[in-house]
Amino acid sequence: MPRPYTPSFLFSCLTFALILPTFVLAHLIEIPAGKKECFFEDLHVHDKMTVTYQVGDGGHLDIDFWLSDPTGKVLGKQIRQSTGQIAITAEKDGRHEYCFSNQMSAIADKTVSFNVHGVIYVSGDDVVAPIEREIRRLASGWVSVKDEQEYIVVRERAHRNTAESTNARVKWWSVLQAIVLFSVVAWQIYYLKSFFEAKRVI
Repeated sequence: MPRPYTPSFLFSCLTFALILPTFVLAHLIEIPAGKKECFFEDLHVHDKMTVTYQVGDGGHLDIDFWLSDPTGKVLGKQIRQSTGQIAITAEKDGRHEYCFSNQMSAIADKTVSFNVHGVIYVSGDDVVAPIEREIRRLASGWVSVKDEQEYIVVRERAHRNTAESTNARVKWWSVLQAIVLFSVVAWQIYYLKSFFEAKRVI
């Protein structure tokens, strides 16, 4: 006789089934100067999608970003931002496109880290059990915390690169100062020595 399912087993199955409709994508791309990179997601009506991004390296750490629906209508746009977020709820079925543009820069390539996460719409929310609704809310909060952690990692990397660059400049400036100092001292010693030398005329 098979054993009946325990409440913990049923709860685990329910949690897994509720987290499945949530999609998360994380990417790190490099955008050459004067170029743009576009991506897309196929969404249905009432699906939710959020794109967060952070410029980690290159130029002034800024990028142009926009998101459009299948008809080409721009749903959100941010100009020359180092970090940002756009969240939408799909009003049309079809391919939603989002682009990162480095066309404003003529020489600097830029590295961009971005996350795409969303919730696939499931009809019948009016009859969803309270525990199911709470699990969905917790799953959404967990994704937000994960995105924030990834943002902190990228910011720490950018600050570390800046600090290392500054330290390198200070080091080479100190070396240059030492070389100039020893050169001046050597010249002064040579000059004073020649000044006190006795010269004979034959």
